[in-house]
Amino acid sequence: MERKPSAAKQLSRVVIRVGDGLTRMLFPPACLECGREVSAPGTFCAGCWPQLRAIETPLCPVLGTPFSVEMGGGIVSAEALAAPPVFERARAAVVHDGPARGLVSALKYRDRTDLARWMAAWMVRAGDELLADCQLIVAVPLHRRRLLGRRFNQSAELARAIANQSGNPFHPELLVRRRATPRQVGLTRGQRRENVRGAFIVPDAALPLLSGRKVLLIDDVYTTGATVTAASRAVLRGGAGSVDVLTFSRVLPEGRVA
Repeated sequence: MERKPSAAKQLSRVVIRVGDGLTRMLFPPACLECGREVSAPGTFCAGCWPQLRAIETPLCPVLGTPFSVEMGGGIVSAEALAAPPVFERARAAVVHDGPARGLVSALKYRDRTDLARWMAAWMVRAGDELLADCQLIVAVPLHRRRLLGRRFNQSAELARAIANQSGNPFHPELLVRRRATPRQVGLTRGQRRENVRGAFIVPDAALPLLSGRKVLLIDDVYTTGATVTAASRAVLRGGAGSVDVLTFSRVLPEGRVA
């Protein structure tokens, strides 16, 4: 015979429902891009939603860039053939323009850490095959001086939310940015590569945990791949068996559409 909830539990549920209702009245859910009221938190309004461009199949199995037509199994992009990356696979949830750019900017520069769990949900969907294979999650770190100024690492916030949603362990201590590098914005591809060369290291204490593991590296944006490449090299030098990369958004090569 099924037992009825106790009076205390029933009262608790009523209080929670009332509290949720009052919260929605006082702080109605807002569009993540423009701030208009929406029906549920973590969503976009009807005007902004179509501007968010998801990166869907068919795509390059290595770099995760979209193909305009289905190419068949095993076909990789010209970019991946010309310059094979040090990581195994890269995936991103959305194209880095419009609302996606606004979300990244709000998370990184306007202290909107509440956005991390919504962005992570899209990343989990885009990187499901990577998450199924990985043994631990690592985030691209900030240098300690920049971390003190910003008070949080946006990539670590995304990684922590992904770990919570997927059940994969997150180890923020496994990768350190040992050199303070200038911001990558405005730099050419070559300048970006030189800017982060040798910037990351795996601490000696982390080597045993990393040894032979399949690692999923998390960052907010994939632009030229310079940062995730430098971070992946450090993780591989630290003894990892392989590295995959997952970002929220991605700047597509010129002329490429999603």
